Amino acid sequence: MTGDLHSWLGRKRRVTDEMAAPLVRRMAALTDRADVALDRGAPVPNHWLCMLFDDAAPQSQLGPDGHPAKGDFLPPVPLPRRMLGGRRLTYHAPVRVGDTLERETEIAAITPKVGRSGAMILVMLRHTIAGPDGLVAVEEQDIAYLEPKRDAPAPKAPPAEAPVAAWRDPFAPDPVMLFRYSALAFNGHRIHYDADYARDVEGYPALVVNGGVTTLFLLEAALRHAPGAQVRSYDARTLKPLFCGRPAELCAGTPDKAGRCTLWAEDETGAIALRIQARLAP
Repeated sequence: MTGDLHSWLGRKRRVTDEMAAPLVRRMAALTDRADVALDRGAPVPNHWLCMLFDDAAPQSQLGPDGHPAKGDFLPPVPLPRRMLGGRRLTYHAPVRVGDTLERETEIAAITPKVGRSGAMILVMLRHTIAGPDGLVAVEEQDIAYLEPKRDAPAPKAPPAEAPVAAWRDPFAPDPVMLFRYSALAFNGHRIHYDADYARDVEGYPALVVNGGVTTLFLLEAALRHAPGAQVRSYDARTLKPLFCGRPAELCAGTPDKAGRCTLWAEDETGAIALRIQARLAP
């Protein structure tokens, strides 16, 4: 199934964006942050890079799920459903309001797998982000393409065992939160705002909480518990979706001396939905 896709390996694309003050203002509103300055040259939290470098595909080039149609830059994977499987990100330099940034994206790997829900193909993208003074961040992002939703439920894996939590914060994602994040990132994926599509076409019981939303609010919670720290690196892995309107918790273990710690989000049953290995340091 992936034979014809391997010719896409090594393809690259460059996108330029700006850490503009209006974007920073909107992200501060979404995350309830009153401590982030909007003056040109003011520092921006590292992990807020997630709102930049949207695809911005023309409306005529969108697929039925709201994503850009496959076969332009991303390979024409013959599986219909798409989700973010995980990401690994290391920050090398700070970002400031007004910085012009360039991201080079390379299709680094295409890997077929078989999961609990059937055949899947992982497409790994490597993003290299540079700013006025050189390298800013390197990210590896795993996009998982999945078979159509089955009528019969997929076999359930045993829930991941959670470590002992040093703290727990309630997390209640609602449709407005999902809309504001999708609008900020210009993310058109319909499972995050079109409940009928999410339920009737992709088989979810409710709107799916963006993995990016959970990651953002989990990192924000970690920083509230570590005043003065920044996110220096993290490795996030999606284990199962969270659904809009259902209660969840953001949790963390005790950090080591280097600031490394395990962060995770639990759904209403106590199962881990997303897990992050992060390093927080001044």
